[in-house]
Amino acid sequence: MRPVPKFRSTPMLHVAPLVISVLIACGGREVKREGSAGDSAASAPPPKPHDSLVATAPGGVQVWFTLAREGQGEDGSHCIDRTLEIRRGESRVPVPLLYTATAPEVVNDSTIRARLSFRCRPGDAYLVDLRTGRPTRER
Repeated sequence: MRPVPKFRSTPMLHVAPLVISVLIACGGREVKREGSAGDSAASAPPPKPHDSLVATAPGGVQVWFTLAREGQGEDGSHCIDRTLEIRRGESRVPVPLLYTATAPEVVNDSTIRARLSFRCRPGDAYLVDLRTGRPTRER
């Protein structure tokens, strides 16, 4: 049987401070990529639009654009789709799951019509109950 060569071992206590020093020296640094000014502008999120009044109905009812999402059309165009909120005095009723790019139209004292928007294209029209905020697809 052949003897196994012996390697000189360095005690961990001598190596540990060196390893820790290297880790500390390398950690915490942020490497910034250089890019054109267009890169940083393209990656920056658009500013959040403010709530805005878009329609009024009889009885002191107000319809507001509230939340927003940026959309991109198939042709690369950009748009902003907004959600609706119905306000009457201190009461606020959000209209669920309906993002639109155009202002709704008042149908009567209890209903508005809003057109769904997806990928910068208008979709189905919905009738929204001004009391409950419930949208129902218009047939």
